[in-house]
Amino acid sequence: MRARWGAALFGIGVFAVVIAAGCAFYVAPSVARLPYDLALCKPDQTSDCLRPSVAEAQGAKFLQTKGGDTPVVAIQTGTLRSTTEISPQPDLTNTEMTGDLEGEAVVWNGYGTVTWVETGEMVSQYKAGIALDRDSAAAVDWKDQYLQDAGPDVNTPVEFSGQLYKFPFGTEKKDYEYFDRDLRKAMPIQYQGTEKIDGLETYRFQQVVPETPLNFSEERLAGLLATFAPGAESGQVNYSNTRTIWVEPVSGTFIKVQEQQKKTLVPETGAPTQLLDGNFIYTEDTVAHNVKSAGDTKSGVLLISRTLPISLAIIGALLLILGLVLVTTGRRASARHRVEEISETEAEAKA
Repeated sequence: MRARWGAALFGIGVFAVVIAAGCAFYVAPSVARLPYDLALCKPDQTSDCLRPSVAEAQGAKFLQTKGGDTPVVAIQTGTLRSTTEISPQPDLTNTEMTGDLEGEAVVWNGYGTVTWVETGEMVSQYKAGIALDRDSAAAVDWKDQYLQDAGPDVNTPVEFSGQLYKFPFGTEKKDYEYFDRDLRKAMPIQYQGTEKIDGLETYRFQQVVPETPLNFSEERLAGLLATFAPGAESGQVNYSNTRTIWVEPVSGTFIKVQEQQKKTLVPETGAPTQLLDGNFIYTEDTVAHNVKSAGDTKSGVLLISRTLPISLAIIGALLLILGLVLVTTGRRASARHRVEEISETEAEAKA
């Protein structure tokens, strides 16, 4: 009987070890990937969904360009609110992600709007269509990628690369490439250390964009020079940015983002004009939501990739050992019992 119980426990132990291995090597990798069914957050939903990210720049200087009956081209001062929204495109993912991209990439649309808080007026906006690798969350080459904005020459084709809206699941303490929308190219973003935000450990990355001329169209540059440097025939718009991103490493979620942006019109003659000088930083509400969402995702990923496999492996190992002990001791007891029976039979025969 003991041997039978041992065999049963041994079998359960083997099953537990197999399930642990399955969780670690098959289930966990599928969980730590960009999903196909990610959707926008519902009113009471805080995790496994996308919610707009909001950053504000207090006391910013910025260029306002407004058409209509009384056109306005002026430098204003006020609070700017930058809202970034992500919208997954499952239909495009199904139809466009073919060949090497099939099953390995998803299509997202990104939308950005900057408004002047005090007046409610829109200052700028953009729209982007990108394909992201499901493992690294970095942009991949896709023939239909696009970027529509009012920055550099709108006819300049875009080739997205590097990270944009997310870091990889399992973000490492190393440098990555991050795409700058104004320069339309990826540049290194350096790992700087760890920092806790509302009790959640994050990795801090920083990208410093030195003062760089932007590729403005001749027509748009001429319009700026005519307004702010009438005597100049040529010039350029210089751009710089210090971008700091705090990332929860297990999920790769942005917890907080800060961008210190500057754009300056530099004419060949005359004084430069500051077109943008703003320190954008995520609002407290956005940070709080990101902490909650990333914490939930982190717990789920760790449960599947570590806690469950380790627990099952330990339980399985214990059951294997216990099963072997019971089988061994049961067989020994059975053998002794048979020897005793044979001895008794032989003694009875001699008598």
